[in-house]
Amino acid sequence: MPIAAPPTGGDTMHSIHRIFSRGLLPAAALAAYAFSTALPVHAAEKVTLGVAIPTATHSFTAGIVWWANEAKKELEKSHPDLKIIVKTSAAASEQANQLQDMLTVNKINALVIFPLESAALTQPVTQVKSKGVYVTVVDRGLTNTAAQDAYVAGDNTAFGKLPAEYLAKQLNGKGNIVVLRGIPTTLDNERFDAFSAVMKSHPDIKILDAKYGNWNRDDAFKVMQDYLTRFRQIDAVWAADDDMAVGVQKAIDQAKRSDIKEIFGGAGAKGAVKKIIDGDKMIRADVSYSPKFIYDAIKMTAEARLKGEKLPATTIIPSVLITNQNAKQFYFPDSPF
Repeated sequence: MPIAAPPTGGDTMHSIHRIFSRGLLPAAALAAYAFSTALPVHAAEKVTLGVAIPTATHSFTAGIVWWANEAKKELEKSHPDLKIIVKTSAAASEQANQLQDMLTVNKINALVIFPLESAALTQPVTQVKSKGVYVTVVDRGLTNTAAQDAYVAGDNTAFGKLPAEYLAKQLNGKGNIVVLRGIPTTLDNERFDAFSAVMKSHPDIKILDAKYGNWNRDDAFKVMQDYLTRFRQIDAVWAADDDMAVGVQKAIDQAKRSDIKEIFGGAGAKGAVKKIIDGDKMIRADVSYSPKFIYDAIKMTAEARLKGEKLPATTIIPSVLITNQNAKQFYFPDSPF
């Protein structure tokens, strides 16, 4: 799960443009918003776009790598004047070195970067930008927004708000909920605060406890075992992550508890979406936060630069409630996530 820290400060005139991710956003709308918000610049004859992303160390970053390569394959095929170089790295120092290589060896004039660490990559990205490279930062914000031209991320407020609204409706405004949080980060705080804010308007729904499951199915299994031991009546679980939901469901199955009506994970992993499609008895909805946003960022950046245009300063890709009515739109069986 990515550790996102939305950028702070910056131009107060920066607007937040909410778009739907690939498959939900018509090409015409994409072109329209880019044109309407862009300041004209001289179009480059060719665009050489570097993509710097984390190594596939777990399912979410594996999805990042897969979608980045899908973007390279599809966009290079449709745009002869576009060259995309995808580089993965396992450490911030390695990613910084790759930026220099892409600048000096590959001669990039545009960059899309999913920083491994915010602080450590800010200066290396600043150096790249100072050479005239157009920079789009994805998900993990840099500590200085002057180091970027554009920022693209998922909607962490909706990630917490949508599950809360859904569970409150499913429980008819009354019941006991346990929560599994991710790891102590600003991203997790934003999600949990949004969830809690909705629940405050439902006084008959009680959050029994909220513990960190570290976005890990084994840790979530242990947390859920503790909940099951301590609480006789649990009506629903907000697991806040699809991997954690797997551990939660395993603990419930082993305990043979029948009181729990629903588990709500998060991020739209293909395994969770498949359960929704197949009519799983406990996982009936999810919220999108797909690694597919790297595809969106690459596509938007490449197509804007080919036209000599800029992206909005900030683009937030909405989190969408996934149910059996729209689940097939979010199911990508070939993706590792």
